[in-house]
Amino acid sequence: MSAPEEDTFPCEDGDVEAMEASGSDEDDMDEEREDGAGEAKVYVPGLQPLQPGEELEMDRSAYHMYHECQTGAPCLSFDILRDEEGDGREEFPLSMLLCAGTQADTALSNRLIVMRMYNLYGTQKAKEGEGSSDEESDEDDEDEDKKPQMELAMMPHYGGVNRVRVTKRGEHSLAAVWSEKGQVEIFDLRPQCEAVHSSAAMAAFIKQQKEATPLFSFSGHMTEGFAIDWSPKVPGRLISGDCKKNIHVWEPREDGASWQIDQRPFSSHTKSVEDLQWSPTEATVFASCSVDQSIRVWDTRAPPNSMLSADEAHSSDVNVISWNQTEPFLVSGGDDGHLKVWDLRQFQSGRPVATFKQHSAPITSVEWNPIDSSVYAASGADDVVSQWDLSVESCDVGARAEGVKDLPPQLLFLHQGQSEVKEIHWHPQIPGALVSTALSGFNVFRTISV
Repeated sequence: MSAPEEDTFPCEDGDVEAMEASGSDEDDMDEEREDGAGEAKVYVPGLQPLQPGEELEMDRSAYHMYHECQTGAPCLSFDILRDEEGDGREEFPLSMLLCAGTQADTALSNRLIVMRMYNLYGTQKAKEGEGSSDEESDEDDEDEDKKPQMELAMMPHYGGVNRVRVTKRGEHSLAAVWSEKGQVEIFDLRPQCEAVHSSAAMAAFIKQQKEATPLFSFSGHMTEGFAIDWSPKVPGRLISGDCKKNIHVWEPREDGASWQIDQRPFSSHTKSVEDLQWSPTEATVFASCSVDQSIRVWDTRAPPNSMLSADEAHSSDVNVISWNQTEPFLVSGGDDGHLKVWDLRQFQSGRPVATFKQHSAPITSVEWNPIDSSVYAASGADDVVSQWDLSVESCDVGARAEGVKDLPPQLLFLHQGQSEVKEIHWHPQIPGALVSTALSGFNVFRTISV
């Protein structure tokens, strides 16, 4: 992927921030074709190595939207905050709110960040022949108006953030943070959310800035962890799992600022709990996955043992799971690079209904599309983000280009350009928009496939 054009714009509190809109390589490609120097080819990651002197070029026409941004220290986990702009919005310019936590070189350098990205335009340019040379200056002004913008409200946070998940409880936006300190902390994000929407609120926020003070914290895990999830059915209900196999359920108290945590852990796993997901339809049911290669389904009303389990779900660590919003399916990703789809109605059989092996390294994140129940996305340590559609069958695929005809028909898109992709999330209010974070920064994009 060639380097995009860079747009740098001010940050509020001294850290270097940059947001980039994708550049176009189409003119160069056209010139090459005219000179007969070569013909554009489809590149499939992992199947064909680049030859000496070969470089990948971004096919800009494959994206409806593509932007990049950086936040100084890498954010290895983030979540998307629902905003007041409405659902199902597709008209440019778009905006979005994210909450992220950094993994800086030193514990004192970390931040809990709320970022507002706005003025996000699509990648499509005006058709050739529109306008004239006399209008070039007007076009330049218009391009300036279409530059992406970002506001950041940062709070110092002692210790790197392993994972962050957000929810709305009443008027409050809450973030649950698993940190390397071995604690799970809850933060009220209202001051940060107000700051990224108002220059006056931002000035006040910067003036009063100090180390992030949690609304509530829990150190009963006794070790650090990564697994955490808010209930979509009961506002404020939380679940957290650690590297010593223990899972705790949090029940919100009526005061809105504290939680009752069951000291009796759910502990059927034999090794580290890597990910947790509440059922989107049943308030007391959740799923977990572990380094012990298993996936388990639990009910908080039962004794602390799993109801259902697939004990050898993967041949190595099961890193991530995602629960379909409307269908009885789980998708899982493991260190073996496999993606597996599980029908919960047949879960006890221990056999997935579908298995895909496109990634050449461990799966780092996976998530069902919240709007289209047949579509999911995954990321891997091979620096690839993949998009899949289970509704596609072999008979639906016509003639394919050389080099891709042997790929699974359900594979829609392979996105590259980042280094060490750690986490991905679909935007719940912008159809098809996907956000990914990596050591190299964030990508915000929508492909023509979804």
